[in-house]
Amino acid sequence: MAKITLKDLDLAGRHLFIRVDFNVPLKNGAITDDTRIRASLPTIKYAVEQRAASIRLASHLGRPKGGPSADLSLKPVATRLSELLGQAVTFAEDCVGAPVADAVRKAGANGVVLLENLRFHKEEEANDDGFAKQLAEGVDIYVNDAFGSAHRAHASTEGIVKHVPKAAAGLLMAAEIAYLGRALESPERPFVAILGGAKVSDKLEVIENLLGKVDALAIGGAMAYTFLKARGVDVGKSLVENDLLDKARELEQRAGTSGVTLALPTDHVVTTKLEAGAPSDVLAVTDTAIGDRMGVDIGPATAARYVDLVRPAKTVVWNGPMGVFEIDAFAEGTNAVARAVADVDGTTIIGGGDSIAAVTKAGVADRISHISTGGGASLEFLGGQTLPGVAALPDK
Repeated sequence: MAKITLKDLDLAGRHLFIRVDFNVPLKNGAITDDTRIRASLPTIKYAVEQRAASIRLASHLGRPKGGPSADLSLKPVATRLSELLGQAVTFAEDCVGAPVADAVRKAGANGVVLLENLRFHKEEEANDDGFAKQLAEGVDIYVNDAFGSAHRAHASTEGIVKHVPKAAAGLLMAAEIAYLGRALESPERPFVAILGGAKVSDKLEVIENLLGKVDALAIGGAMAYTFLKARGVDVGKSLVENDLLDKARELEQRAGTSGVTLALPTDHVVTTKLEAGAPSDVLAVTDTAIGDRMGVDIGPATAARYVDLVRPAKTVVWNGPMGVFEIDAFAEGTNAVARAVADVDGTTIIGGGDSIAAVTKAGVADRISHISTGGGASLEFLGGQTLPGVAALPDK
């Protein structure tokens, strides 16, 4: 999986196009979380230090409907990036044509330019070859540092590569490929995966791919209830994907045949309402007293078992919370798992926005080996799929 990175190329005097993932949350024109901007700083700073002639950064933001939208302009991102970089960032009013050339000229030698939202042009998502060629105008080296967009075959992630002299992975992209690739191809054992979140359907390919690679797979969150119902357990009003009951049975059987420990909750926290202060109880999952209530967190016995599974691990991949962790009363299971993962003496990888929010809330984010910036991309990668944005980059 090793790709040529920008460190393998001579950047001095070269015009760079860096595809970044600046798809940040905005509220009233203000950025509420700049994690994704910070994640690409090492790549941008490296390009500046290596005296690149110009550095143009390109990203999408949100899902514009058919053209430019003031609410989805990347202009506020240019301001924040300038603060984080400690140098001026010139904003281009478009991502192709004269506005780009003007902004690059205005930024001067070794200047940083942020292009306007790529998705203001419908040709971006259509992977239009003409648009890709326009993006590549005046570019010597294309760098993809947007792992979060690597599962999309768009003009800025795939199409542009054939129109530039050289292409490479950015430092963030290289780290994502290295950590996730190593976990799938040559993990240090025991290898434990923890999957949570709402739906089995979102993680089906991941479960199928990981069953042939992990020593243990622990399942929490609402997705556990499809497996429990498939066993004939009364799950009350808990979220279930009824069309996947047969699949859940098949996966559990496959785990048993291949000697993989597939751990499901044995107790859970149940309530009638998804709100703070709602009365809740801890019940065994087999307790029919659940009635018309729903499961909102793994219980203490399950949490203790999952902690025991994680403790001896040398490689851990975690995607998805164990319950409705946004509400403190239903966050105990997720917090317990977060602390256990942070304590692991080995490689720990966390993917997906909710899992990142969970380790941040638990105060252990700084003790995780690698936090993946790509939710959908990391799921597809772990599911064994080829990511177009990665495949387009040249191998070492």
